[in-house]
Amino acid sequence: MRLRLTIAYDGAPFKGWAKQPDVPTVQETIENALQQVAQCPVKILGSGRTDAGVHADGQVAHFDIPEGNTMNPYNWLPAMNSKLPPTIRIVDCTEVAADFHARFSATSKTYVYSVDTSPVLHPHNHGRVWHLPRQLDPVTLQDCLDMYLGERDFRHFSALRGNETEDTSYVRNLQKASVSETPTGFQITYTANGFLYKMVRILTGVAMQVAQARLLMSIFQDMVAGSGDEFNTSKFCAPAAGLRLKEVHY
Repeated sequence: MRLRLTIAYDGAPFKGWAKQPDVPTVQETIENALQQVAQCPVKILGSGRTDAGVHADGQVAHFDIPEGNTMNPYNWLPAMNSKLPPTIRIVDCTEVAADFHARFSATSKTYVYSVDTSPVLHPHNHGRVWHLPRQLDPVTLQDCLDMYLGERDFRHFSALRGNETEDTSYVRNLQKASVSETPTGFQITYTANGFLYKMVRILTGVAMQVAQARLLMSIFQDMVAGSGDEFNTSKFCAPAAGLRLKEVHY
């Protein structure tokens, strides 16, 4: 039996989703909890990586129940949560078809990025937002987001992991990029068929530079058009704390 997990977590204590040697990660923490419940090693596969410090409301992963284990999905959920730290919670656990794959069955993902523009950051928002107590123009911000939309090569709006090859594709279809006001600032929502490494944070950081009149719109337009390899967009990468994986769509 294959089970699909919907997972929420506070990314601050972890070095991202994917397992790495000698550092705490979300994936390894959940696998350790599963091993305690199943009494044997269990591997989970996620819909994709989130970076160190990035949060999630709706990360999705799947695993196969070990042979001989008779627990049903209803029992797996509380059993796993009882073994997990309070910074990670399984919010849903359902049986899925044997060919379901958390990563390859996904059609798109939605991320949200939160910006707090209040003069003083409330302690409850620490580690959850990008505190940016400066004036910005939300109309200009939305204009920038609109220019990102569609299928295009986003290589200038991503960072390198170091495992890229000549066949690596940087083409993604950004279906939604919109800004809305919150009581303390703004929230930007992105939906795409996939995201590159640090893509959301760089898209946000560059657009915020234009919205604050720190970057000329003409230069921004050249960046989006892909002209001018000399542009170093990574220097505008927004902090991880403001980013959340909202939902994975299937």
